[in-house]
Amino acid sequence: MDKKEELKQWFSLAEQDLSIAKNSTITMHPIPVERICNLCQQSAEKDLKGYLFFNDVEFPKTHNLIDLLNMCAQIHTDFENFVRKCQFLTNFAVLPRYPNELQITEDDAKTAIRFAEDIKDFCQKLVI
Repeated sequence: MDKKEELKQWFSLAEQDLSIAKNSTITMHPIPVERICNLCQQSAEKDLKGYLFFNDVEFPKTHNLIDLLNMCAQIHTDFENFVRKCQFLTNFAVLPRYPNELQITEDDAKTAIRFAEDIKDFCQKLVI
């Protein structure tokens, strides 16, 4: 597979995660806020990794968006504007996937969607 096709797959998978998260707010009741937040984290993770892949930067197997963001910021300093958003989304990397007592709200889910969209738009704008 060539580089352009692989990059397309990174962004396509990220878009699928975000799309499922957004559709879940409409089609499912009660709204699965934990899953929505986890999908938004996954979407942002794939967008950041796609950007790093595009720039030929090897990245670790991690769900920590701050680590990935720092790597992206070494290429383009405007990524520093996304620290708060990545910190918020990183909270949903693992725990929402398992039984827990997290207190995630619908507002958290809406915020997660908005933050994942912002990261997606920025990453894709830089490479497309």
